[in-house]
Amino acid sequence: MASPTGTSDAPFGRMLTAMVTPFTADGALDVDGAQRLAAHLVDEQRNDGLVVSGTTGESPTTSDAEKAMLLRAVVEAVGDRATVIAGAGTYDTEHSVALARSAERAGAHGLLLVTPYYSKPPQEGVHRHFTTVADATGLPVMLYDIPGRTGVPIAVETLIRLAAHPRIVAVKDAKGDFFASSQVMAATDLAFYSGDDALNLPWLSVGACGFVSVVGHVVGGELASMIDLYLTGRVEGARETHRRLLPVIAGIMTRTQGAIMAKAALRLVGRPVGPVRSPLVDATREQENLLRVDLVAGGVKLSD
Repeated sequence: MASPTGTSDAPFGRMLTAMVTPFTADGALDVDGAQRLAAHLVDEQRNDGLVVSGTTGESPTTSDAEKAMLLRAVVEAVGDRATVIAGAGTYDTEHSVALARSAERAGAHGLLLVTPYYSKPPQEGVHRHFTTVADATGLPVMLYDIPGRTGVPIAVETLIRLAAHPRIVAVKDAKGDFFASSQVMAATDLAFYSGDDALNLPWLSVGACGFVSVVGHVVGGELASMIDLYLTGRVEGARETHRRLLPVIAGIMTRTQGAIMAKAALRLVGRPVGPVRSPLVDATREQENLLRVDLVAGGVKLSD
């Protein structure tokens, strides 16, 4: 299925949120809640793309059946007006292939594939893993480079090799090595997306086409405006937006784990999405109070 918001330079759209997965109070998948959240992110927070079952979506603790059910629900809710990307990366190539094929059947527009984690494969293993999964479906692929979690970066040379694959078209970068990524952008047509909210504006300055954000749950419209401002030459306006959102980024991304605080932020703005699953734990009262201050400082309107 073709991406409804992709362009030649931004194949998955520009403003994407790595969506949390709503759960009911007893920890079950909340399909209706997922559809409501997806619609809110697209229609009110100006997201033109969503990542479903990424790490922020607590993919390590959702079953394959839940991932497929969640993806179908989100595609049904917004799939004609936003690009829906399915997280399908694991540290097991065969499992990743199975998730990719399931995502294609469920109607995903693309795949997000994280570097195999924990086992620390050599670069040849990283290359074979990604190309094997990319060969398994007809969907375009965004690679996810986050060595702080996986233990292994995707090397410049590996990314250049991977760019030769017709379906590997983009990189979500949470490595923060602007020089290395600039080398890749200069040598390939890979589209780069900022995967670190603190570095969104700097990423635009070196050629990124958009963001895959966590704070986009509550300031997606502001981030979309920042992209528009920068790409139309209004750099000072983009910088002002970047600075205004710093408290929000600090509150969600630096107090504790991002999925925990994204769900806490949604509660504070009147869009509760339920608890997190173990081994994550919900934000404490103290953390939520600090977050409340951060969100207000960043201009976010809280629920009464």
